Amino acid sequence: MKRTHLPLNGLRVLDAAARHLSFTRAADELAVTPAAVGQQIRALEDLLGVVLFRRTPKGLELTPETEAGLEALRAGFLQFEEAVRAMQAGQSSSSLTIAAPRDITAKWLQPRLAAYAASQPDIKFSLVAADESLDFTEANLDLALRLAEGPGEHEGVKLGEASFVTVEGTGGGPEHRIEWPGCPNSAEPATIRVADAGLAIEAAVNGFGRATVPLLLAQSDIDAGRVRTVGDAQGSACGYWLIAPLPQWRQKKVKALVEALTG
Repeated sequence: MKRTHLPLNGLRVLDAAARHLSFTRAADELAVTPAAVGQQIRALEDLLGVVLFRRTPKGLELTPETEAGLEALRAGFLQFEEAVRAMQAGQSSSSLTIAAPRDITAKWLQPRLAAYAASQPDIKFSLVAADESLDFTEANLDLALRLAEGPGEHEGVKLGEASFVTVEGTGGGPEHRIEWPGCPNSAEPATIRVADAGLAIEAAVNGFGRATVPLLLAQSDIDAGRVRTVGDAQGSACGYWLIAPLPQWRQKKVKALVEALTG
C-alpha cells in the first residue's frame, strides 16, 4: 500500500479501540462519538479485508489479524511522535537566520537585535544580505526584512509608517540629488549614484547633496545630528516589512522576535 493511501485516521482509531477494548472509551479519548469510532473501524476492515474485532458476551475481543499488526502499529505511532518532536525542536532553537538589506541591518536592525539578545542570553543570530530572489527554504531563513509595498506571498508586518524624508548634512551643502536604487523618481539630475539608501545618507553627511530615503532608515542619523531634514516627510507605497512564509512565521522564536522588533 502506498504511503499516500495509508488510512492514518482509521489506524489511530484502531489503536485506541484496541487499548481500551471499548468503542465508547476510545471515542472519549479521541473526542468523537462511539458511532464515529464504529464507522472508522468498519471502513478500515473493508479496506484491509479483515475482521479487526469480535463482540463477545464479555465485550470486544481482538482478532488474530489485529494482534498480528498491533505491535508494529504502535511502534509506528511512537516513531511519528519522535518525528514531530524532532521537527518542533527547531522552534525552540536559540538560533535565528535573518535576511535584510545591508543598510537597514546596520542602521536599524543590529541595534535592536543587540538589545533583544541582552534579554535572551542564549540567542544567536545569523544575518544574511537580502536578495530579491532569495529562497527561504534554500537559505534556511527564519525571517526577512524587505523594503517593499507589502509582504507579497508571505506573512508579514510593516515597520512604522511608509514615509520618505529628504536629508542633507547638518552644515547644509549643495542642493544636488543623491541617487540610489529604489529612491523616488525625480527629474533633477543626480550628482552621485550609490548602491543603497544607507550610502546615500553617508553621501549627504559628506556634503554631496540631498538624499531622499526611508524615514525608518534615516531616523538614527537625524536623532544623532548627523543629518537634518529638508521639507516634510512624504508618504510612500513602499515601507519596511518583516516577512516569512507561514510555517516560519508560526515559529515561537520568530513570533517573539517580531514582537520585540515591532513593540
